[in-house]
Amino acid sequence: MAYIDFMSVVHKSTKRDYLARVNDPDFPKAKAAELAKKWAYDYWDGDRRINYGGYRYMEGRWEKVAKAMADHYGLKAGDKVLDVGCGKGYLMFDFTKVVPGIEVYGLDISEYAINDAKEEIKDRIIHGNATSLPYEDGEFDLVYSLNTLHNLHCFDLDKALREMNRVGKEKYLCVESYRNEKEKVNLLYWQVTCEAFNTPEEWDWWFKNCGYTGDHSFIYFE
Repeated sequence: MAYIDFMSVVHKSTKRDYLARVNDPDFPKAKAAELAKKWAYDYWDGDRRINYGGYRYMEGRWEKVAKAMADHYGLKAGDKVLDVGCGKGYLMFDFTKVVPGIEVYGLDISEYAINDAKEEIKDRIIHGNATSLPYEDGEFDLVYSLNTLHNLHCFDLDKALREMNRVGKEKYLCVESYRNEKEKVNLLYWQVTCEAFNTPEEWDWWFKNCGYTGDHSFIYFE
């Protein structure tokens, strides 16, 4: 298991006003979180004060992440990859651009995201939960999950980590974390769906105790 950062290039491109997020008069934090956790229109394409504010495909945004992952794991035509918490499938689609002939599959809890997914890979996405992956042991050459597992309560986090480990030959995940009180406050102010608030050391404890042997990285709200 290694720490490998594929996500900072995307995460750090967004500017955040933490105080405005938590003090908004129309969508105060509790209201925004209630709407976001329905995983429907408001979460993906509603007001920016709730979450994404319009989650659209941007040429090149996820392609650099796909290329870095493909290069690191030596992915090639015919390999199978699974995106756990794939949303609208933009990273899945960009994998097909950087590795022609790769087989991409996705799973997400949001029916809205699946219905609005990238047309080219829409038929490869199923509705489901990270806690129960409907696949065979070792079925995928790479299973990855980006910014998803921190949205699970502890009793489901255990199941999801074990499921990722079971179905993937190689595994990679990225979750939110914090290293100090400032990052902890910023995370609490900014997030609308997070349930697992862990330091890097606590995440490492989860990985070890759930038998997760894949790679990982963290994003911080600095």
